Amino acid sequence: MAFVKNLFDKNFIEYASYVIRDRAIPDLEDGLKPVQRRIMHTLFKMDDGRFQKVANVVGECMKYHPHGDASIGGALVVLANKGIFIEKQGNFGNMYTGDGASAPRYIECRVHPLAKEFLVTNPAVTHYIPNYDGRSTEPEVYRAKVPVALIIGAEGIAVGMSTKILPYNIREVLEAEIKALNDEPFEIYPDLPTGGLIDVTNYNDGNGKIVTRAKFDMSDEKKIIITELPVDTTSESLMNSIENAYKSGRIKISSIDDYTTDHCQIEIKLPRGVYAKDIEKALYAYTDCEKSISCQMLVIRDNMPVAMTATEIIKYYAKKLTAIIKDELEYDQGRLTEELHARTLERIFIEERIYKKIEQMKTAEDVVKAVKKGFIPFKAELVRDISDEDVETLLRIPIRRISLFDINKNKDQVAAINKQLKEISRKLKHLKDCAVDYLEGMLKKFKEEELVRHTQIQKFNVVDVKAVAKRDIPLRYDDKGYLGTGVSGGAEVIRVTPYDRIFILRRSGIYTVCDVPQKLFVDTGMWYCNLAEKDVISKVLFTVIYRDPKNGYCYIKKCRIPSWIMNRDYLLAPDGTEVLHVDTREKFSFTLNYKKKPRVKILHEEFNSADFEEKGHKAQGVRLSDHDTESISVQSADAQIALFEGNK
Repeated sequence: MAFVKNLFDKNFIEYASYVIRDRAIPDLEDGLKPVQRRIMHTLFKMDDGRFQKVANVVGECMKYHPHGDASIGGALVVLANKGIFIEKQGNFGNMYTGDGASAPRYIECRVHPLAKEFLVTNPAVTHYIPNYDGRSTEPEVYRAKVPVALIIGAEGIAVGMSTKILPYNIREVLEAEIKALNDEPFEIYPDLPTGGLIDVTNYNDGNGKIVTRAKFDMSDEKKIIITELPVDTTSESLMNSIENAYKSGRIKISSIDDYTTDHCQIEIKLPRGVYAKDIEKALYAYTDCEKSISCQMLVIRDNMPVAMTATEIIKYYAKKLTAIIKDELEYDQGRLTEELHARTLERIFIEERIYKKIEQMKTAEDVVKAVKKGFIPFKAELVRDISDEDVETLLRIPIRRISLFDINKNKDQVAAINKQLKEISRKLKHLKDCAVDYLEGMLKKFKEEELVRHTQIQKFNVVDVKAVAKRDIPLRYDDKGYLGTGVSGGAEVIRVTPYDRIFILRRSGIYTVCDVPQKLFVDTGMWYCNLAEKDVISKVLFTVIYRDPKNGYCYIKKCRIPSWIMNRDYLLAPDGTEVLHVDTREKFSFTLNYKKKPRVKILHEEFNSADFEEKGHKAQGVRLSDHDTESISVQSADAQIALFEGNK
């Protein structure tokens, strides 16, 4: 058993780790999940400037992502609809209506030019690892120059954790990164492509919640046009929520039509006597026109899941950008230095006729020695010492190229290389300025309409559903002992809303607080029923008259009920006693009728409730007499009905 337990523990930990790191949570380095990273790697390898069939891309991607074509195709469509990394052609679905994309064989895509700017694919800078079968390589993570996780957002559920990152405006992200480089303060908030309104009061920099609303056009008081959608909502789901609210009687509308195409347009027409301002709050309260969304910025950092804030991610990328630029500059510096070395060797080899010295050599070793010896007088002109590989390169120069060698062209090439090396050296001393220039240059590459903020930030009070609800549902009680809104026939006790709580006092003296019931059996002869609002119930003075069946003595108890727990039964009278009467009047008269017994001369005795003091709801009652009581008479035409009518 211990072996099996250890085996399960080990396998579960491996499974959980795999789901967290390799499936659901994006990596901080490039902001991509593994399937997205492999899609981009595939597109980079297939890139020839033309559109590719998505089905072909999916097939190629399966070399790196062995999880089926459906998961790859779905992830590609989602990534393409972000509009940053993939250019699309064809029907990729509609984010406003929620319509899906066409089959992969009908739609096409290619790498967006900006993807090459944001993601570093150079193997000298980005680390590549073998794919799952070892036949090829793929990037472990791309080195991204901008916070991709914030630009495209992310959502995923792993084992024991989840992430929900809302997308941000590309202009605001790049400007925030520039401010972070300059050590300037900044604030940044989400921006959704579907628009809408958001309240970021409790956003907590990415680890709180937002309240999102649809945007209404109420210029015509007899109709409401929804022009922008809340976060994570489609026109179809929004219409369904409005229709459900109408069917349940929570809002009054005449008709609803969806004209959404490439922008949202849902038209709600109102019936006679109802105006737009009358149902605005009801739409926010009862439909998806207002939603509360919790967010958590969970990312993989150094192979571990870490919760970060938007500010921390921006600052991390600002620092990371300078490191990437430094690595790229150093790579270019090394490449140009090697190019300068090659051009210098070529010039000296041809101009000084070193190739002539190898004509009499009979072995390869002698040839190499002769070439190296020929460069000794020119050692000061060389960038570094000549190697065997350099000699091999020189010996492969064809005779035609030697005879047509242009010394001036070579000098121009060397001058251009030296100029580039000088510029690289300057940039290496001013990395922060280079990073700022890069980000400002990126902003210029976007079209103005691509940088416009879609979601409007506002501060608004969340509509309380209970406050908006109208108390117009009849709560009925029939002669069979059933209480509820679904009871047919019977007497109407009170009018309620679906969000009310009901205080019920049964004939047995048991009281309970519950949600508004559809149909609940409370037995016949129910004493009391009202809204379970503390400012209502705590003011009610309950007078309970009960009898002890062991000796027949009657007791009276006057109390108020200050608190309770939902769906829990409480006793208003001691357990085992028989409740004879409950009243909510401040004072009333009643008569005890005693059993006929020898030497009992008084068979009736009258009392007034005002003569007894109020006690706590857990206290015992006061004994009324020492006689065995048979019944009680209360001076009221119908005490039970009086209780109900007094609390409608």
